[in-house]
Amino acid sequence: MTAPSRSARTAAHRPGRRRPPRKRWGLRIAAAVSVLLMTTSGVGHAMVSGVESGIGRVDAFQGMQNRPGGGDGLNFLVVGTDGRDKLTKAEKRKYHLGGAPCHCTDTLMLVHLSAGRDRASVVSLPRDSYAEVPAHRDAATGAQRPRHAIKLNAAYAEGGPNLTVRTVEHMTAVHIDHYLEVDFTSFMRSVDAVGGVEICTVRPLKDSYTGLDMPAGKAQLNGGQALQYVRSRHIDGSADLGRMQRQQRFLASLIHKVTSSGVLMNPIRVKEVATAMLASVRADAGFNADDMVDLGQAMRGFSASSSEFVSVPLARNGVRLPDGGSTVRWDPVRSRQLFQAIRDDKPFAAHRPKTAAKQPPATVVDVPPNQIRVHVDNGTGQHGLGRGTAKALHAAGFVAAGVPGDAPGAPFARTVISYDPRWDRSARTLAAALPGAELRRAAGQGPVMKVTVGADHKGVHPVRAEEPPAGSPGLSAITGDEAVCP
Repeated sequence: MTAPSRSARTAAHRPGRRRPPRKRWGLRIAAAVSVLLMTTSGVGHAMVSGVESGIGRVDAFQGMQNRPGGGDGLNFLVVGTDGRDKLTKAEKRKYHLGGAPCHCTDTLMLVHLSAGRDRASVVSLPRDSYAEVPAHRDAATGAQRPRHAIKLNAAYAEGGPNLTVRTVEHMTAVHIDHYLEVDFTSFMRSVDAVGGVEICTVRPLKDSYTGLDMPAGKAQLNGGQALQYVRSRHIDGSADLGRMQRQQRFLASLIHKVTSSGVLMNPIRVKEVATAMLASVRADAGFNADDMVDLGQAMRGFSASSSEFVSVPLARNGVRLPDGGSTVRWDPVRSRQLFQAIRDDKPFAAHRPKTAAKQPPATVVDVPPNQIRVHVDNGTGQHGLGRGTAKALHAAGFVAAGVPGDAPGAPFARTVISYDPRWDRSARTLAAALPGAELRRAAGQGPVMKVTVGADHKGVHPVRAEEPPAGSPGLSAITGDEAVCP
């Protein structure tokens, strides 16, 4: 891998430096990806400068003092807004984008590029997070406002990019090097420019608010459909937690698309895609052509497996604001550990060593294994196989029900999963952990799955939930290759 240039290596070591800003969410990454497109393909400085000159500029760092010190790597605050002025009436109607924009941030992500430019760490910041904004001048009224508590996404409406950066730095103690802001238009055009993005789901996804209607399986989404996918939060009880995970899955798939489709090898296509991506983006003035070229040269060979995603861990109970609004609160211990990892330039997801024995990636399932109770019996003459299988299922996240015993009628040539049809979704999750097992319906059995281990048993396959359960305090970190379609 090409070593970072001097400017890229030292950029993060300038605490307190002023940097200027930009615009919105699943989109926020589109801007970063467009920079990667421009620079990793060998496009020259002159072409990059031509595209860079079309980026809107904001000063997100004006007057900022007492900022956190910079560490290794670069930190981007990527913000998504609901700007839709350049969309046609037909597009607004088709993709449920009617109504007036609120001029607020719908999603915020903190993106860390490692000093070696071999890893991108993406942290989703829940928009309803409890935040205390510093004293500032209200952007709408011009009145001076004292320090007060609000939801994190309201910082943009009160004080624009500057107050948003100040608030995030205060909450995370992470120095923000660059600010990127993306809107609906930029997001849709960016996805269309790369030819759409492939998304997989283990169950149908429907949201009447956004118009999302995806069948189970694999789907190729255009710009408008991708916008529906990353905006939807009324699919189930997971609300914003589920939406953040879908945004992360989309971003991983977008990175995979642009790094594996040959786009990076074609300078003309690169310029077309980057121009589309950056058309509605705003960025800080410090994010210039030199930065783009330096980063691009350092990030050759970047892929989905080079990225990792997590949401800020949440405390069990939220906080009510003085105006009656409810917020979620970050877990004080785990969130501090997460942001310390960013300051220390360390990964927070478990990366499988390339030289290690190949372990299959976890299969994405509908029902989380920790919601499924399983009783295991040994259907073979192999001593301890039942207990060993029960122990392996417990390690995979399933809940043990009863003590493993010997199955009547043994031996069994094939592993059997007996289940009540009312819990068929749970049965499919368990079957993913026991590949090849036979599913047998047993009406009236109840919620406990019964496994009879047969001679064909070859171990327990790892599984993970596609969506977090309602009330989940946070999302576990995953790498990009775990998020894309198999």
